[in-house]
Amino acid sequence: MPTPDVSVVGSGPNGLAAAVTLARAGLDVEVHEAADTPGGGLRTTTLFDSDTIHDLCSAVHPMAAASRFFREFDLSTRGVHLRTPDTSYAHPLDNAPTAVAYRDLDRTCDRLGPDGAHWRSLMTPLVRHSGDLCDLLLADQRHLPAAPRAALPLPTRVLTHGTRLGRHAFRDPAAPALLAGVAAHTVGRLPSLTGAAVALLLGHLAHTTGWPLVEGGSARITDALLDDLRAHGGTLHTGSRVTDLRQLAASRAVLLDLAPAGVLDIAGPSLPAGYRRSLERFRYGAAAAKVDFLVSDPVPWSDPDTRGAGTVHLGGDQHEVWDIETMTARGRHVARPFTLLSEPLTIDPTRGRPDRRPVWSYCHVPHGDTRDPVDRVRRQIERFAPGFSDTIIAARGVPAAALAAYNPNYVGGDIGAGAMTPWQAIFRPAPRWDPYRTPLSGVYLCSSATPPGPGVHGMCGYHAASRVLRHEFGIDQPPALGPN
Repeated sequence: MPTPDVSVVGSGPNGLAAAVTLARAGLDVEVHEAADTPGGGLRTTTLFDSDTIHDLCSAVHPMAAASRFFREFDLSTRGVHLRTPDTSYAHPLDNAPTAVAYRDLDRTCDRLGPDGAHWRSLMTPLVRHSGDLCDLLLADQRHLPAAPRAALPLPTRVLTHGTRLGRHAFRDPAAPALLAGVAAHTVGRLPSLTGAAVALLLGHLAHTTGWPLVEGGSARITDALLDDLRAHGGTLHTGSRVTDLRQLAASRAVLLDLAPAGVLDIAGPSLPAGYRRSLERFRYGAAAAKVDFLVSDPVPWSDPDTRGAGTVHLGGDQHEVWDIETMTARGRHVARPFTLLSEPLTIDPTRGRPDRRPVWSYCHVPHGDTRDPVDRVRRQIERFAPGFSDTIIAARGVPAAALAAYNPNYVGGDIGAGAMTPWQAIFRPAPRWDPYRTPLSGVYLCSSATPPGPGVHGMCGYHAASRVLRHEFGIDQPPALGPN
């Protein structure tokens, strides 16, 4: 068999983004996936019956609508339909109306009452320069921004909402709860500067491209990437576990869509001692534990305004979210963990039937937690939706420790492939000018353990592929990504 120009290990969104970019540049690309099905965090299946479709990991995709890679790749033209709810996300509160982030900024501000003007001043500059802001925050963190004005609103906002100053930014509980719930997507201590940056990125997208779900399930994105890869001569090998980097020595370039632990597993003895120590010191964060429900009726939220939200954050007010996320990050068990929930059938009727509905959820737990999460998640939902337990037909829980069996990149259940501390947000996985290039000739990293970090945006893979093209093949400009 001919030797490929490039071998990619791992078929998550970053591995496939890298493979697509390289294949479109005219290179012969092969992707090796250890599992029997491709996709990494973009997998969809039927769990309880053949009529109900469940996303196994990622379910809601603000980045798939906003990142540079997917904007250019143009999912809609490829038959991937992003269904965007009018209510981007909701955050129920005890004994108070639900905090709601509508896609319509004006409607959101009206609902926030006395805090509406402050929310508008917080979000408007970000919304106005949304494309440039996304490109800035999803960049490689090594170059000056192409549009510096996008960065101007960030420092004061990050410092305010990434520190205890955020307690005093609003008068009522709704607005701070909205920000705290989005900041909790970093799965770490709160408040934090990285949490604030994520809250501003995802929070403003709620009012622009929205927080869409994929019609038919997240795996449709995987399918579109693979179709394009194959159309440009690339090959996918499933059930193909690479155990030693030397298996791929004949390729001119190798890209690893792996967490640092995976890199050490297959290349550890070959790595220079200093780089190896950096990967060994790499910190993993708190974890997620996944729960899938099959229910007979829509979730019976106490506040009807929670219904229709594409995403629901369950964790109480800002004070409670900050406390439980910080305790979880420190390895402590909490009785009411922060929980994310989505009801796909509210926006995508292809996912099930009115009497057999999927509910996607996960909660944040300490790293490596082995406990079954079903009851804790059920009780957290019941807190804001009394009667939910009576609608459950079936449930499946996946403890954090078991998530690594599903995807080895989720070390200890860390779905972000590394803690999003301020240091590691920039210097991941090691303090190098080029975080994608390893000291080994022709070997690059392209996983979420490189900038800009976790999320279904493809930019880690795109940035790594750009380096490969330039350094290994003398191609200075990445290829066009649009359908052709």
